Amino acid sequence: MELHPRKTSLRYLPNRPPVDIEFRDVSYTVPEGRKDSKVILRNVSGHFKAGHLTALLGPSGAGKSTLLNILAGYKSDSATGQILINGKSRDLKQFRKMSRYIMQDDLIQPMLTVRESMMVAANLKLGSTLVKSDKIKAINEILALLRLDNASNTSSNRLSGGERKRLSIALELLNNPPVLFLDEPTTGLDDLSCSQCIRLLKKIAEGGRTVICSIHTPSAKLFSIFDIVYVLSDGQCVYRGYGPEVVNFLLEIGIECPKHYNPADFIMEICCSEYGDFQDQMVSIIENGRKNYTKMEHTRIEENNEDVNAHSSISSIEEVYAELSSSNFTHQSSWFSQFWILTTRLWLQMWRDQMYLLMRACLYTLVGLLVGTLYYGMGQDGSKTIFNFGFYYCCIIFFMYIPMMPILLQFPREIQLVKREHFNKWYRLSAYYSALSVSTIPVQLILGLIYMGSVYLLTDQPLEVHRMVMFFIICILTSVVSESLGLLVAAQLKVVNAVFMGPVVSVPFMLLAVYGFGSGYDTVPTIIKVFMQCSYLRYSLEGLIHAMLKDREKLSCPDTSEYCIYTDLNFFVKDMGMENTIFWVDVLALTFILILFRGSSYYLLRQRLTPSKTFIALKYVGSIVKSHIGITR
Repeated sequence: MELHPRKTSLRYLPNRPPVDIEFRDVSYTVPEGRKDSKVILRNVSGHFKAGHLTALLGPSGAGKSTLLNILAGYKSDSATGQILINGKSRDLKQFRKMSRYIMQDDLIQPMLTVRESMMVAANLKLGSTLVKSDKIKAINEILALLRLDNASNTSSNRLSGGERKRLSIALELLNNPPVLFLDEPTTGLDDLSCSQCIRLLKKIAEGGRTVICSIHTPSAKLFSIFDIVYVLSDGQCVYRGYGPEVVNFLLEIGIECPKHYNPADFIMEICCSEYGDFQDQMVSIIENGRKNYTKMEHTRIEENNEDVNAHSSISSIEEVYAELSSSNFTHQSSWFSQFWILTTRLWLQMWRDQMYLLMRACLYTLVGLLVGTLYYGMGQDGSKTIFNFGFYYCCIIFFMYIPMMPILLQFPREIQLVKREHFNKWYRLSAYYSALSVSTIPVQLILGLIYMGSVYLLTDQPLEVHRMVMFFIICILTSVVSESLGLLVAAQLKVVNAVFMGPVVSVPFMLLAVYGFGSGYDTVPTIIKVFMQCSYLRYSLEGLIHAMLKDREKLSCPDTSEYCIYTDLNFFVKDMGMENTIFWVDVLALTFILILFRGSSYYLLRQRLTPSKTFIALKYVGSIVKSHIGITR
């Protein structure tokens, strides 16, 4: 006798109304070249009910992931057709509040245990609606439901593939969403893990939720677990109904499934035309209104979902939206709470990645010792003033590249995590970005002190407190602005492109920082002077020169030196054309550029996650141009 998992509801979380999803004549096309387009979906229709586990099947390129994205609202701008929620037109903004989308990749925050990840998500999603003790009870209940209680203290980096997949689901169950979308949740799992995953999704659906997932060909046993199987082929629906009933469905068009053959494998072979072209016949039967289930299957579903029917009194979409709004379904915590939770999470992740911190500390120390040795004792040597100027330029180059590179390497990957969490309404993007901006400052300060402590002493710079403070301010500001430039580049590019473009974009700033010094400034073209004022490194260099050389006593000239032209440092500053610089003006200029870079990178990040119509249009034009270039080549 087959044992069915018990029905499960999450007792410590708020109840949610059932949500039925119906779609009619949904089509989706993508441009292909200047004039052509490719049809991904062709007038597909269907009805997915609360309490049911629905599987989207189809060969590669059939359109199942596209349909899932459209239903979830993840990709809906170019789609046509109707999508109804409980019989009424979908309000996409409201629908996103009640649904959660678990993507194919297991995107889990690193360096946190399972329980810590769940607590962070609970604090973000539930806020003050539950006290801490009830949050812990809710977490324990979900971990037990998804069989993660034994791995609750395991770091996410050490989880198996099945555990990572279950943790992805657990994180989205914390505020009990009525609708769950999953993109191929069994990808990369072994047979046992696949079976556990599908049965757990079945258990979640039986709690009254609408669970829809795209999936590769399941085994015959798993095929029978799904309440609804929706099969796509070449962008059209060729079957919808209870999985095992596909055998009788195929008999009606003259195709007999061999005994002891997996029906899921067989219909995939039919979709791939391995036994002839039957697609038009299958589509015709579906479009002529054939019932989705046999009478026996209706009875089976009704018996297994009595708890869903008991809650079906809330049926209108207005009532659903009203209930969700009254319970403050999204952004349960305040902006400041989100900011603090995310900041502490980032600090904890940084602290736990101790090997990376140690490598950065060693890098700052070794480079500091190397630079200090190269410019050893030149700060008070009248014959080495020009070399001392090179030392200051070397410092700003160091604080340009070294803080920028980690951002170029890490942030493009971090965006994928942010995309999942932000799309599923964990937090406001502004709260995350503010936390990201603040969280790196302590590390920048400490590492900057390590570098400056060694180079300042080794190069024999003046031991005057105000000059040391100004030196430190300029270097740290340069570091933070460079990090912001890295964010600006990484916000729109993948890792490989970002690592290439970051240094390339930095080169003009380096050249313009020292261009036109001295008497040559008057001969510089006006347009170049304008560009020079846009180089933040120029302000950094001016600030360092002002802080370290202006208004100092004459330097002594060693007896071994024949020429000491710049023992008068004020004369050197004047000769470089920097006698009129004001330190705090340079600081303000760097601060303005910092705000400009940070604001621009935030804007680009927001456009990447939720693009405006202008950005969508530009992206569309870009795709056409790209396709045209590809064709002409």
